[in-house]
Amino acid sequence: MPTDTTAASTGQQAAGTSGRKKGRKGRLVVLVLVLALIGGVAYGAYWSVSTVRASFPQTEGSITLEGLSGPVDVRRDGYGIPQIYASSDEDLFMAQGYVQAQDRFYEMDVRRHMTSGRLSEMFGAGQVDNDAFLRTLGWDRVAKQEYEEKLSPATKKYLQAYAKGVNAYLEGKDGKDISLEYAALGFENDYAPGEWTPVDSVAWLKAMAWDLRGNMQDEIDRALLTSRLGPKQIADLYPSYPYARNKPIVQEGGYDEGSGTFEAEGGSGDGEGEGDGSGSGDGTGSGEGAGSELGGGTEGGTGSGAEGDAAGFEGQLTGLQRVLEDLPTAVGVNGDGIGSNSWVVSGEHTVSGQPLLANDPHLSASLPSVWYQMGLHCRSVSDKCRYDVTGYTFAGMPGVIIGHNQDIAWGLTNSGVDVTDLYLEKITGDGYQYGDKVVPFETREETIKVAGGSSRKIVIRETNNGPLLSDRSDDLVKTGKKAAVESAAPDRGDGYAVALRWTALDPGRTMDAVFAINRAKDWDDFREASELFEVPSQNLVYADTEGHIGYTLPGRIPTRAEKHDGSVPAPGWDPDYEWTGWVDQDELPYEFDPERGYIVTANQAVVDEDYPYTLTTDWGYGARSQRINDLIQSKIKDGGKISTDDMRQMQLDNSSSIAKLLVPELLKIDVGDEHVREAQKLLEGWDYTQDADSAAAAYFNSVWRNILKLSFGHKLPKELRVKGQCLWVEPVNTTGPADEAGKVRECGQRSASQAQPDGGDRWFEVVRRLMADEDSEWWSTPKRGTRPGAENRDELFKRAMIDARWELTAKLGKDIDSWNWGRLHRLFLDNQTLGSDGPGFVKYVLNRGPWKLGGGEATVNATGWNAAGGYGVVWVPSMRMVVNLDDLDKSRWINLTGASGHAYNAHYVDQTDKWAEGELLEWAYSEKAVEDATTDHLVLKP
Repeated sequence: MPTDTTAASTGQQAAGTSGRKKGRKGRLVVLVLVLALIGGVAYGAYWSVSTVRASFPQTEGSITLEGLSGPVDVRRDGYGIPQIYASSDEDLFMAQGYVQAQDRFYEMDVRRHMTSGRLSEMFGAGQVDNDAFLRTLGWDRVAKQEYEEKLSPATKKYLQAYAKGVNAYLEGKDGKDISLEYAALGFENDYAPGEWTPVDSVAWLKAMAWDLRGNMQDEIDRALLTSRLGPKQIADLYPSYPYARNKPIVQEGGYDEGSGTFEAEGGSGDGEGEGDGSGSGDGTGSGEGAGSELGGGTEGGTGSGAEGDAAGFEGQLTGLQRVLEDLPTAVGVNGDGIGSNSWVVSGEHTVSGQPLLANDPHLSASLPSVWYQMGLHCRSVSDKCRYDVTGYTFAGMPGVIIGHNQDIAWGLTNSGVDVTDLYLEKITGDGYQYGDKVVPFETREETIKVAGGSSRKIVIRETNNGPLLSDRSDDLVKTGKKAAVESAAPDRGDGYAVALRWTALDPGRTMDAVFAINRAKDWDDFREASELFEVPSQNLVYADTEGHIGYTLPGRIPTRAEKHDGSVPAPGWDPDYEWTGWVDQDELPYEFDPERGYIVTANQAVVDEDYPYTLTTDWGYGARSQRINDLIQSKIKDGGKISTDDMRQMQLDNSSSIAKLLVPELLKIDVGDEHVREAQKLLEGWDYTQDADSAAAAYFNSVWRNILKLSFGHKLPKELRVKGQCLWVEPVNTTGPADEAGKVRECGQRSASQAQPDGGDRWFEVVRRLMADEDSEWWSTPKRGTRPGAENRDELFKRAMIDARWELTAKLGKDIDSWNWGRLHRLFLDNQTLGSDGPGFVKYVLNRGPWKLGGGEATVNATGWNAAGGYGVVWVPSMRMVVNLDDLDKSRWINLTGASGHAYNAHYVDQTDKWAEGELLEWAYSEKAVEDATTDHLVLKP
């Protein structure tokens, strides 16, 4: 029978847990775990069955929560995914806070300590530098401004209700009753979680915006490249977008100069572009223009910067890169390599006659998944209770981020719009130069509390261009006394510093947008709501039950003066380089019911070259987006129709566009060596799909990796190469003294997941542009031991095939019949805190994997890997969904891990095997479908 657990004014759950599967297998798992934990006493604690199970949520019976105005039903399906039913908005969001805290509070707690720069309070002195950097960015401070000054009264009410629900769950609980990780933290300190606040939820949007911030990494990299490469060489590595081959998102309509608005029909743009794929277009970081005032290499040479001063600026950016690498990720890989797929097909091309919408955001793998699936249902939608929405949200935030309601569905992909700029600042005493004046800093002092140690005080300095990031790195302080600039720059005096201008550091209304989208009923509502989605700028795709489809680009997007395109750091002392305003919402691109009957967004260019504003110089290059376009076209030609399962199959497409380009050339090469020829034969007849069991995919990707290493990797400066990988190189002024042979030994400095060349679709385009120039200097590489050097393309390809054969022999064995891509391309799921830095035993308890995956870099099934660092999976489709607007109960979804954040809970990783196999789960929405799917039913009572 159901239990009635009263927690008057506390919301405390029953000590026992209902609704768990209690079969023999489950008892054996817990028994094995406890036996293992008993062995953990060397780490300072004895963990019992009650320790392991104490934090599992109550999912059946009833719980009394003070503050509810009426009963709330929480129905969970066989995967622990909750659907909440309430009769008022406040009850709905209070219950959402309570339920998310049941499943994921430790994750929520870590995130809010990250966003507020208080990780040291949980994890000790090792996090002080991270906290100092995050305090300098000031996410928590800006979130407080948003909450107090920008958000609507309704949004504040929802945030307060959500926080009330979280705190009802926390009331009266010790750490070990909340999550196993707190028991592990007890080895080191007596940390106890504090109350949740509305600002904790708002601040999470800043973390999301940080990891989706656009081209800041490319801005750093282009500046660092000047130590070894000239402008033409840098331009080779950042080719223009191939408009003629890879279509932008918006293909119909264009900007109307007469009205100063973007028109979905008509306008001056035709969506086709005028590029020829060979370097024409609007430029994507040529290394010229904006970068000229900051110095650089010489045309066609290795370049040494401006008269020996490049080392200073290079050192500043290297120091910044080190800080960025150490920061914990929120939803991505510190902003690098993040992508997503989303597309929508109108009813004219579907089996049902109504739209289908697919979405799979590509983010770094985390355990638990960054996403939390749930439904929020008003029993009767009215002014008192306005929501009937389901989808994916973040633990710690009310509402739904991606999903559908009773009328519309929507998906998100990162637009890549450039909303960050780095500025070099001339510092003099307590101020910085702007124009011909010295302006005093805005300063604030903050105290960082440290678990098990003394508190640290920091001073944060801000310019008109934002906070000084260089204050947070000793490297930047030491090397900031020099920078490569033209003679017109101000005297460097005490040195230059680096400041960050970023739209997310201005208070905004994105939290308002979440709720407005959740209750939107049609395209006009959706467009109006999306205007509030200021940061981060995202591509929003749309479909509704009336048969309409659409796309819109919202966001607070800066405009810049003509000489500044945001591609490289700018001189902060020059007013001509500051932001000049914002692109008006009416001028931003959108599409509604385009004639072609579908819209694809996969991080490609948003709009054609005729658009008057520079949205970014660093789009994704369209390999994924064009493949999706081609897949849709192949299905609808001759009147074909697309089904929900067709959409799923498209999400799993493993085809490699770079393999299609290179394999025919690789097969022409006479490799000579019989062992290399044996591997080469794997490519004969290969269909270019990268399945996990494919030996051809394993060999090709190794060849691709070695082509990149030989052509580009060995020519890049140490700041971009993998940490610990050392080369003997020709010296420039940034290196130490040469040996007798005239070379110096330089070792890479970047983490393996962020080093270059990473092998993504920018590198696809780089190699594609160079293929016709068989004698390009990029194709040269020296002899190494018994392996030949190369002076042209085919010689380098031959060398890469040799190196790949012996690399895979070392990794996978001599017998190529045993090779497969999945053995190289593996996914490990690490708990996002103790799973990375805890004792080995704790890692064993919390982490999971590996899974052998298909897919690859810049494929639709984007299981990303970094070619400079290895073959391991570094980002993934973090969830997949397909919404069927004809019958919402026929929609399908999957998460990377599971609903629960509790290790050894049945729902910790119960979706991962199906995710890895490309399966989707049933997604109940209607009340009857939810009731039929219910396995656990909990009632929250007032």
